[in-house]
Amino acid sequence: MNTSFLIELTVLILAAFLGVEVISKVPTLLHTPLMSGTNAIHGIVLVGAIVVAGIPGQPLWLHIVTLAAVALGTGNVVGGFVVTDRMLEMFKRRKPTPAEEAEQQK
Repeated sequence: MNTSFLIELTVLILAAFLGVEVISKVPTLLHTPLMSGTNAIHGIVLVGAIVVAGIPGQPLWLHIVTLAAVALGTGNVVGGFVVTDRMLEMFKRRKPTPAEEAEQQK
């Protein structure tokens, strides 16, 4: 095997273990704001995948990989913003139901 491949594989495995350890230690209250910031970073990754996909003369397998990267990146960014929006909705005052309004007027 190529030495650089083994080094890159080792770094990938160590980064995966480190990522799991760091994320598992994040308190529940901080998870959604942290995810919101991560979406901004992932948006940059999405732009990079689009740029690579647009380079002419690329082999077919690279087009397939960049298509998958764009699709998965888009899903991640959209999903993250949906979760962030739902989190922010929790802090808005909800409108009282007609039964609650009647109860308050008594």
